[in-house]
Amino acid sequence: MEPINTEIEYTRAQKEAGRLLFAREVTFMKSAVSLDTLPPMGPPEICFAGRSNVGKSTLINALTNHHGLARASNTPGRTQELNYFACNTADGRPRLYVVDLPGYGFAKAPKYKVAAWTKLTREFLRGRATLRRIFLLVDSRHGLKDVDLELMDMLDETAVIYQVVLTKSDKIKTGQLARVQAATLAAIAKRPAAFPVVAVTSSEKGLGMPELRAEIATLALSDQGL
Repeated sequence: MEPINTEIEYTRAQKEAGRLLFAREVTFMKSAVSLDTLPPMGPPEICFAGRSNVGKSTLINALTNHHGLARASNTPGRTQELNYFACNTADGRPRLYVVDLPGYGFAKAPKYKVAAWTKLTREFLRGRATLRRIFLLVDSRHGLKDVDLELMDMLDETAVIYQVVLTKSDKIKTGQLARVQAATLAAIAKRPAAFPVVAVTSSEKGLGMPELRAEIATLALSDQGL
């Protein structure tokens, strides 16, 4: 059983736009611990959310071709702030902000800290007008968990568009991957804010990276009339 088609066939031009977007300078901007420490709203933003240790930092590093850009850790809950990265134009102006959200679920941290991160994340997602899409990372070996569904409920309520991205797809067999992808598509089918395509990626093998870059470039460049 082969993985289900993504339903999007990206053109060569779209993939090249994605490659160029991330081939240029990508820089760490800042870590925000509250809404008043966020960067001023300007270029479009996309963000990555997911359970602790789902591979957010690793995917950001692979996506941007900067393997030391985002810090990866085997300790759940290490990402405790909203970490901002800027994809810049040739003259150094930010064209896109990439945001790494705190991991949720089973974080090895005091409950008051987890509560604070959760509050910050909710406030950010509800009030950031320049946010174009949330990429919700799900470990393909485990599929959607209750904590993922809770976040999806909140995103549906606030009408924030999100797309599920299956990570670590190289770690499971093809048939199992296809079943997880099908189950995920079925789970999001009636959710109003869910983007109706489930991306499949492997940061280690590079699987799905050209397509993910193309999707992000479409969001970033169309927003600026490019």
